[in-house]
Amino acid sequence: MGIIKATNLEKHYPSPGKPLETFAAVNGISLNIESKEIFGLLGPNGAGKTTTLEMIEGLTSIDKGNVLINDIDVTQQPYAVKKIIGVQLQSNEYFDRLNLSDLLLLFASLYSTSIDPQALLAKVNLEGKIKARPDDLSGGQKQRFSIACALVNNPKILFLDEPTTGLDPQAKRNLWNLAKTLNKEGMTIVLTTHNMEEAEYLCDRIAIMDQGSIIAQDTPQQLVLDYAPKASKIPMQGNIEDVFLALTGHGLRD
Repeated sequence: MGIIKATNLEKHYPSPGKPLETFAAVNGISLNIESKEIFGLLGPNGAGKTTTLEMIEGLTSIDKGNVLINDIDVTQQPYAVKKIIGVQLQSNEYFDRLNLSDLLLLFASLYSTSIDPQALLAKVNLEGKIKARPDDLSGGQKQRFSIACALVNNPKILFLDEPTTGLDPQAKRNLWNLAKTLNKEGMTIVLTTHNMEEAEYLCDRIAIMDQGSIIAQDTPQQLVLDYAPKASKIPMQGNIEDVFLALTGHGLRD
């Protein structure tokens, strides 16, 4: 059963250097994301992944189309939606004088909910950092803490926007394991990523975007079978990176 239903989403912005013209950052996208699955959005720079995610989350206005989350209209009932979703952004700015415990309590107060900061930090493998400040954390620890912030309201759905960008292999794998654990506990996860291995390892289904549109959508295994170059008769020869390049091309993107 779909927990997220996006229908014919469009978002337009003024064209650079041409203020009287617009371009479609997102052009007629429809998605049906199932409860308790990990769903990935892949695409080159400027494909519209983050804009699509922000429209679904209610963080960016929708020019055309609509989004239902758990049968709640994102535009008409934004506060009801925010109670059941958690959002981990690409970058976060925190009050640098507050420690992690105080920050979690602050975020929880925005939802009028009570939390146990120690338990929440333990959930993301930061149990020894309760009195640390954000500047004391490594890159991987900051990413895990941003996920802890997104979990303060115990959401049904967690949105991750390029969660492992800039992380070393150990920190990356630790975050993948965290996402898998949250999903096994029943949480639906929607993520954007540039990392092909990440998409293949984590996602039950993947939508590949280019120039504001979805150009392919299926399980990682089926995408490989359908689109990877047939260099061999061996089943499953190729990977999601082969699919991505076959669909979006080998040219560099700005």
